[in-house]
Parts: sequence; C-alpha cells; structure tokens
Amino acid sequence: MATRTNSQRASALPAINYEVSAAFIYSHQFEVTLTIARPSAEQIVSLPVWIPGSYLVREFSRNLQQLRASQKHAEVAICQLDKCTWRAHCAADQPLELIYRVYAQDASVRTAWLGDERAFFNGTSLCLRVHGHEQSSHGLAISHGGLSLDWQVATALTPAKVNARGFGRYVAANYDELVDSPVEMGPFWSGTFSAGGIQHRLVVAGAPASFDSARLLADTQAICETEINFWHGQPDRRQSQPPHRHYLFMLNAVENGYGGLEHRNCTALICKRADLPRLNQPKTLTASDGYTTLLGLISHEYFHTWNVKRLRPAEFACYDYAQENYTELLWFFEGFTSYFDDLLLRRAGLMDDATYLTLLGKTINQVLQTPGRQVQSVAQASFDAWVKYYRPDENTGNATVSYYTKGALIALSLDLSLRQSSKSSLDEVMRTLWQRCQGGLLTEADVLAVVTELGGAPLAKRLAQWVHGTADLPVITLLKKQGIHNQPEPATLADQLGLRITESAGVRIKNVLCNSAAEYAGFAAGDEWLGVALGKPKARQGWRLTQLEELPMMLGTATRFDALVARNQRLITLKVTLPADIKQVELVVHDAALAQSWLAEKISKSIAAHA
Repeated sequence: MATRTNSQRASALPAINYEVSAAFIYSHQFEVTLTIARPSAEQIVSLPVWIPGSYLVREFSRNLQQLRASQKHAEVAICQLDKCTWRAHCAADQPLELIYRVYAQDASVRTAWLGDERAFFNGTSLCLRVHGHEQSSHGLAISHGGLSLDWQVATALTPAKVNARGFGRYVAANYDELVDSPVEMGPFWSGTFSAGGIQHRLVVAGAPASFDSARLLADTQAICETEINFWHGQPDRRQSQPPHRHYLFMLNAVENGYGGLEHRNCTALICKRADLPRLNQPKTLTASDGYTTLLGLISHEYFHTWNVKRLRPAEFACYDYAQENYTELLWFFEGFTSYFDDLLLRRAGLMDDATYLTLLGKTINQVLQTPGRQVQSVAQASFDAWVKYYRPDENTGNATVSYYTKGALIALSLDLSLRQSSKSSLDEVMRTLWQRCQGGLLTEADVLAVVTELGGAPLAKRLAQWVHGTADLPVITLLKKQGIHNQPEPATLADQLGLRITESAGVRIKNVLCNSAAEYAGFAAGDEWLGVALGKPKARQGWRLTQLEELPMMLGTATRFDALVARNQRLITLKVTLPADIKQVELVVHDAALAQSWLAEKISKSIAAHA
C-alpha cells in the first residue's frame, strides 16, 4: 500500500493540527506532534505563560522538552528566543512538523495531568501557538494507543471524526477556541441532561461507589435552568437565546482539593471526594455541607458562561498569551459572579433562606475580618491579581482585599440599593449590560451608565466610591431595610485574637492581623504556640496548648496570660490581653415578605417587567 507524503497528510488536516498521545503514562509525559500545513519562513511558535481565568504567569514552558522540527523528513534547526518562544529555520509553504513532550503532573484545573488512572490537559499547557496563523482552523487528534479500553474522552471541541469513546479528531475555528477547550480522559462516569433546550454533559472522575449521580445531575440541571432563565427569561418569554449550544462539566473528585476554571462552553472543576452527594444522604443542604460548596462552585462557573467568557473586560478583546493582561474589573466579573452563585442556588430551590443567609454572613465576616480592606480597593485588587491574589503570604490579609468577597458585597449593596430606591435590581443591570454590550466587551463606564439609568446618578457615584475606595460597605443597614437583621454572635477565638492558624500536631501561627491582640502581644507568622501560663509567680499555672479551643478552659475568667512560643528554635514568652468581646455577623429573617421579594424573586416576572 502506498505511503502518503507529508504534503498529502497535511492537506487532509486543518491548517494547524496537533496530535496528542498519552502513551508515556508512567513518565507522565504527553507527546505532541504539531503539523503546520503552510508555515511562514522562519516560523515562530510559543507556549502561553498563563491561562485565561487564572491571573498568574505560570510559565507553562518549563514543562516542555525534546522539541524538534522537520520538513520533508529532514531535520530543521530550531532555536529558543526567550523563555517560551522558538524559531524554526524552515522554508515557507512546505509542511512543517514539530514533535515535543510535555511533563504533566499538576492535578489542578489550570495545567495538565497524566497518570495511569486519568489524563487531563488545557491547550495552553500543550499546544504551541503558531505565530501569524492564530486565526486559521486548528485540529486536535487524540490518540488512544496504549490506553485501557475503559478510557473515554470528554471535550467541548467540535468532533470531526471520533469513535464511540471520543478518541479521534476534533476541530476549532482558531487558536483561542482550541486552548479554551480542555480535554478529560479516563474511565469517568458520564451523564447528560437538557436545560433551556441546550444539551449538557457532566463527567466525574474519581467518584466512589457511594456517589449519587442522579442527584448531582438533577441539581446541576436545576442550576443551569435557573441561570439560563436569569439571563434570557423563561422559554415562553425569552428575550434572547443563550450564547452556547452545548456545555460540558468536567469534575475531578480527589482526596483533598477545590477549584474551578471557566471556559466558553465548559468548565473544569475539582472537589473533595467526600463532597460528592452520596446515596441515602439527607437531601437538605446546610451551610457546612461540602456538597453545598460543590453546588456553589458549579453555579459560579456556569454563570461565567455569560459573565467573563462573553461579557468580558474591554482589555480582554484579544488575549496576549505572552504576558500579563491587566484589568481593574475583576470585582465585577468575579465578585458579581460570586454574589449570584449562592443566590441563584436559593432561587433554584436547592437551599432555604437560613442556609443562604449563613453563607452570606460568612462572606461578610470574611471581609470585615480582613484589615487589608482598608488598604486596597477592589479595583486595585483586580489590577494586582497577577502579583498578589495568587501569591498569598503571611501579610496578605493585612495588605490586600479579595475582589471575590468584597466584590460580592458590592454587588449585594448595589442590588439592595436598587430594590429599595428605584424598584429595579442588579438582575436588571446584568441583563441590560448583556443586551447593550451584545454579549461582548465591557468597561466600567458601561456599568456606571446602566446603574445611572436604572438607579440614578447618586447611586452610580456611590458604586464608583465602593469600587475605588476602602470605606466599609453599608451591607448591614441595607439588609435591615430588606427584612434581614443582624444578631451578632461571639467571634471565634482566633478571630478575637486576630490570628490565622493551623492545628496539625500543635498550634502554628500562619497570619497575624494588624491592630489585633495578637499583634500587640508580639506574635509572628511561623510561631509555634506551645503553652500558656497565668497567675502570680508563687501560684503560677502552666498548660500545654495543643488546640486553640483549649484556651478558655485553661484561662477560666482570666483575660491576661503569658503565651509560650517557639520561634526560630528560641523559646519566647509573650504577654497577651484578650480583647473585649468581639462579635461577628449572624443574619436572620425579620420580615419574611421583604426578604422573599429579594431571595426568591421570580425571574421570569422580573424579565417580563423589564421588557
């Protein structure tokens, strides 16, 4: 049988084609063959340094090795230009083939993993960008050679020629679409459902025998239907069509992990295996239930289908994969999404008011217990995400604020202000922005313009102050007007002292918050708190401290004591004074009718009124 030439092979493929092999499982290396049908002379290729949605330069090229190139079966010289860029000294318009390997041993949602039980990758970790050809068609062929027969493939890419298990060839319109479509491989569980007339698929890797797949599928369907209706209205009153025609959830259940990363038509998720719903488990959600956390993550990432993957910062019009892409708008895209993720679980009927208010109270307390909220605005936090948010240290809480949590409270403040002063809502703002920006680029000026239109210029001015200032937000006052009262409860002992700790084989200090009792006493990050002593010298009592919750038992009614601390192999005694009783927020429903007009708003009614 005649052998096809490189030219014939290339002509049958998209302009840019990748073949990915997982044959080197035990060395955790993918092998990638990149074929460029019509390269430029001196073709340049590069690997992204970051992945959209995770704002940190991660240097994916550190895992790339053994790169070589050829044309017409002859080796082509290739030289490295910088940390992530190479030039092939090739001729133009003759198929160029590059072969390389990528080490894949990162179990997060951001990079790549290859083992004997599962494989996963993002295109930003595996697929070299072919400069000058980013808008050409791209193909991805996934080989099943050497893999177990029970392995399958799941990806949001468009299949061109695949077998029943999903192995074969996929296509993408351009490089952006290719790298925005991660691939999951392995013997995963898979289920499907329809929401809003759209086919959704859910795959779960690492699930135990107790996994209640039917419950997860039904609850995810309820989330998707609620969010589609939020943006577009009920089917009989639909104002616009959803922007996606299919969607894929890829969930990896592990011993200990949490996280998600949004993509245009899919999301990659990680949860604790124990957080999956279990057969014969009570169906009522509580705020402390790990399954509640998982549903909140699913809700958050699916909401991103609209808010950041389509409606996105104007600065993200064209991703620069070679360096940081700055924006001051993550408070809107992440913070507002964080506000709606749990609220829409409530509106979907998956949790009750008490559970939602407990989660909201936790967010309020997190922000109030972060001294950095008085140092950094959420606009600054958004811009600095590249150097601060993803690189926390012992001083992070004192110097920064989370654009997720404070952004969510800004959304809450804006929503309740609109409801109480203009009979509008943040729901209306989001849908109006979607329509005005046509599901595309957005600026802060666009947000302020819509708030001015729906809530008035004074409210738009307050929003700008909340975003660019460091003053505390009026959340408690606004909640009270909405029928939700604060019944303060004593803060945890760690919060009263101003400490963040770990308690594995003793009490270890992670963070010391500024202007706290712990700071005044002289605690420092890294200290090991060994024990306490109190009383006058002749009647002094000393106690070994193994958990912070033991402290009240040791102190009795005393408010002053000595703390014995180990620091850099030295033993130090610190004099500690317990602060006056410090409270934390505890939210309860006071006026059910007022509260329900917000918590259980009928989305279709709201959209009909807006239309």
